[in-house]
Amino acid sequence: MTLLSKAFVASIRQIIVTAQQHAVSAVQQQRVLMYWHIGNHIVEEEQQGKTRADYGKELIKNLAQELTEDFGSGFSFRQLNFCRQFFLAFPIMNALRSQLNWTQYRLLLRVENEDKRDYYVEESCSNNWSARQLERQINSQLYERLLLSNDKEKVLAIARKEAIPEHPKDIIKDPMVLEFLGLQPQAAYYEKDLEQALIDNIQSFLLELGNGFSFVSRQKRIQIEDDEYFVDLVFYNRLLKCFVIIEIKTHKLTHQDLGQLQMYVNYYDRTEKQNEENNTIGILLCTDKNDTMVEYALPEKNATILASQYQLYLPKKDEITKAIKEVLKQK
Repeated sequence: MTLLSKAFVASIRQIIVTAQQHAVSAVQQQRVLMYWHIGNHIVEEEQQGKTRADYGKELIKNLAQELTEDFGSGFSFRQLNFCRQFFLAFPIMNALRSQLNWTQYRLLLRVENEDKRDYYVEESCSNNWSARQLERQINSQLYERLLLSNDKEKVLAIARKEAIPEHPKDIIKDPMVLEFLGLQPQAAYYEKDLEQALIDNIQSFLLELGNGFSFVSRQKRIQIEDDEYFVDLVFYNRLLKCFVIIEIKTHKLTHQDLGQLQMYVNYYDRTEKQNEENNTIGILLCTDKNDTMVEYALPEKNATILASQYQLYLPKKDEITKAIKEVLKQK
């Protein structure tokens, strides 16, 4: 009996797995195209009978009955109505993304604003989001949160890779929503507990942080003469080309917190940063902050120290709407 090397067997297994993945992807793509063509035909048929207001609804109802007899429950009135909405929202077949499956397109149909929908399409494809990840980002109002500190055109341009982030605020969210930690409401949390929860859910935390982040270290020990300090979390951002230090505070932000973080940032800039890299960014993740105090505590042209408030629950739609209105009023 011929002995097979582990490398040889592993390579054959990889061929099979890759082929299976491609087959699944091809099936999903064909499913998307099928629903698009169905939607296209429904809309064209509707337009022929547009003189009757109820024609479209009756058309889909009758079609669902016919198709259910032939193909089962997969072509219900609700599903065919989704097909119609799908075609109306994405009328150009060649513009459909092969990276997105039908479940993801169904989620995108909930997004009525075209610019917002375009943003989630681009981000989903760029970051290879699963349907579950896409749903979370839509529910957590990612687009609206970014617009609180960025103009709409720039958000879309960065998502489409037509522009690169020029400032940390272009990609770092405020507030950050950490509902994925699953922490139960209570009077207070210890910083070490929140840090551990973030590490345990590092993939979700990287998704919430934004584009280009990779994890480097936790409780990074630094020594300055005879004193030693420990940096909570260290990341690197390949888009901004710099280290990103995160300090976690389970209280309202103070100017002492800012001073501590500034020291850590200065240390990294002078001992860890390479010549070709940009200056280190420091983020204070806190439960509450006074934006005016932050403004006065930092240099006037500060571009490296940021304060981001975190929430342990998904924001409500009216909360985001109110925040956006306040920002627009101030501008």
